[in-house]
Amino acid sequence: MDTDAQLSERDRSPHPEGGEEQRSRSSRIPGRSGLAGLPRRAWRWLTGGGPLRRAGVLLACCLALVMLVSAYVVQPFVIPSASMENTLRPGDRVLVNKLAYRFGDGPRRGDVIVFDGLGSFVQEEPAENAVTKAVRKVASSVGLMQPAPTDYVKRVVGVGGDRVVCDHRGRLSVNGRVITEDYLFPGDTASRVPFTVVVPEGRLFVLGDHRSASRDSRDHLGEPGGGMVPVDRVIGRAEWIGWPLGRWTALDRPDAFDDVPEPRGHGGGARGAP
Repeated sequence: MDTDAQLSERDRSPHPEGGEEQRSRSSRIPGRSGLAGLPRRAWRWLTGGGPLRRAGVLLACCLALVMLVSAYVVQPFVIPSASMENTLRPGDRVLVNKLAYRFGDGPRRGDVIVFDGLGSFVQEEPAENAVTKAVRKVASSVGLMQPAPTDYVKRVVGVGGDRVVCDHRGRLSVNGRVITEDYLFPGDTASRVPFTVVVPEGRLFVLGDHRSASRDSRDHLGEPGGGMVPVDRVIGRAEWIGWPLGRWTALDRPDAFDDVPEPRGHGGGARGAP
């Protein structure tokens, strides 16, 4: 057998030296070079085309930015009822600061807050069509629709450890200090039904400013959760009325609670006032 001849034949190659083996791996994998150019082609598609395409892209980017800000920073909130009159009226758009309690103290007495009432005001989440829920979520993020049916806006009256009392004369007191509620709807008292509650730690006792037209913590005292809102269910603090323009104003914390002493440890529970 002519071994040298066989080796000579085997060494002959139709490809030049350094050909196939020296080329990049991506050039040998079908479709890899196409993927590499995908971002460039996508950018050309986004920035090219007619004015309608450019307007659509701009609108989509603006909507994405608005939803991002609404989800994490500030969200418009449509006031759905008269429970907070005259501070807030039905149809008002308030701007809710979602960062208000993220990096500092929690809600304070007198704050107007927006919260998820599931588990405190509502025991079961209302059934809602998935498409309707998605549309509402997008529209409510820009203040075009009312928020989720479990979202509420109320004023914080008691924080964890506070003893909140309304006597038979319709006077509200917190930790023994009588509160002068100048923000109440004209003609309203603190409550027509007397009560005494001690707010558990990590929860809030909230009331509407239009007490005779508000369903609030008073109405859920005998239910699971006792009408006390968990602090971690707070969506944010309402800080401005943004619409209508004639009602543009800041929602400052009233000074009615400035002199309330700190809680001294009361027995828990809720009951009618003596």
